[in-house]
Amino acid sequence: MMSPTTCPKTCMIPRRALAPVLAMLLATSLAACQSAYYAAWESLGKEKRHLLKDEVENVRADQEEASEEFQDVLTRIKSLYGFDGGDLERVYDHLNRDYEDCRARADALGTRIDKVERIGADLFDEWEGEIEEIGNPKLKRQSRAKLTATRSRFRTLQTAMRRSESSMAPVLRNLNDYVLYLKHNLNAMAIGALKNEADSIEVEIERLIADMNRSIDEADAFLKTL
Repeated sequence: MMSPTTCPKTCMIPRRALAPVLAMLLATSLAACQSAYYAAWESLGKEKRHLLKDEVENVRADQEEASEEFQDVLTRIKSLYGFDGGDLERVYDHLNRDYEDCRARADALGTRIDKVERIGADLFDEWEGEIEEIGNPKLKRQSRAKLTATRSRFRTLQTAMRRSESSMAPVLRNLNDYVLYLKHNLNAMAIGALKNEADSIEVEIERLIADMNRSIDEADAFLKTL
């Protein structure tokens, strides 16, 4: 008699055959969850355009806070230039906390941008479908023109958001190196050895803040179109 845990060769399915099936099931599950998410908000009077506006505003706010946090790190590093033998371990603790705040903010910002892109794509798909339901040719043309303009502005916003996000990666990587080196060498000589790295981090943070400011400007411009 065959054990419950055994299976004849005829019922064994190759992994290559299972992969697309599992991918389809996952996509269906995610789509169902997203539909339920939108339905819940619509029952409260919020359409996709309202949700997109909210999420763009959230990204904008996160970018402003991220700019301030990275600026705090830069100020902290600059304060080490004139270090004269004080409590270096205390300075390291503060710098490490600033770095951790920046890293957490970067992770949260990436998630926010993902959500903006997902809602934006769903909104435009819905808009495209609804245009086909319009019978009046003039109104149909006007609605499509509005969709084209809004989608174009959204792509510009996407580019700006992703550029500001990608600008954080090298800054965080170099900050991590800086903080770890300082942790392992808590002495005045280490400060001198880190001067070149500090100069490089300063340039990258200033570039990052400029990218974030551009993204914030694009968010303001896009919000006006909604």
